[in-house]
Amino acid sequence: MIAVDQKVLDAVRNFYAAGINYRAHIEWANSRGGSHKVPSQADIGYRSPNALIASGADIVLPPDAAAVEYEGELVAVIGRKARNLDERHALDCVAGYTLGNDISERSWQKSDRTLWRAKNSDTFKPMGPSIAEGIDPMKQTIEVRINGRTVSRYSTAGMIFGVAHYLSRMSRYVTLHPGDVVWFGCDGPTVPALEPGDVVEVLNDAIGVLSNRVRRA
Repeated sequence: MIAVDQKVLDAVRNFYAAGINYRAHIEWANSRGGSHKVPSQADIGYRSPNALIASGADIVLPPDAAAVEYEGELVAVIGRKARNLDERHALDCVAGYTLGNDISERSWQKSDRTLWRAKNSDTFKPMGPSIAEGIDPMKQTIEVRINGRTVSRYSTAGMIFGVAHYLSRMSRYVTLHPGDVVWFGCDGPTVPALEPGDVVEVLNDAIGVLSNRVRRA
């Protein structure tokens, strides 16, 4: 197990995010007025490393942030340079897996042309607490707790496109480098919204507990 500290976060080279990768999350988002379709291919997005913080650091809400929600996710940490990966061997480039909390400001998600604020504000991407080796990424349970109460629990087996498929497809077009991280989305609802003073935790038996307190700037 490797602890995810500031040195590890500073070494992140490219930050990729699968986004919509679970059916129940799509259905829930659409029930709130969204118009998302189940993706027909494994497309990847980008996030900014400036948003990364370690377990124990504060999630700091900008003064005008109004509707901030959690998204507990599995994260793959790339361990070796890789290009044109065969899907059968794509996981060989992964050093291990950790947890991420994709903090999202929902009103900005709707109003901004891009996700530059909604997903990438400083401190909006807690990651950690450790990198676990030798686990099956498609057989993990991810749980989220707010102030000790479980608000989300799902299995990574529900991914629309699996980890190996994503890495294989990505590597046809972009070279994966050591220190790159790939976040794989969350399942189901992501409520209640976070409030200053809340402690939000993302848990997995093999990886540990990613814990961060929320405060207002």
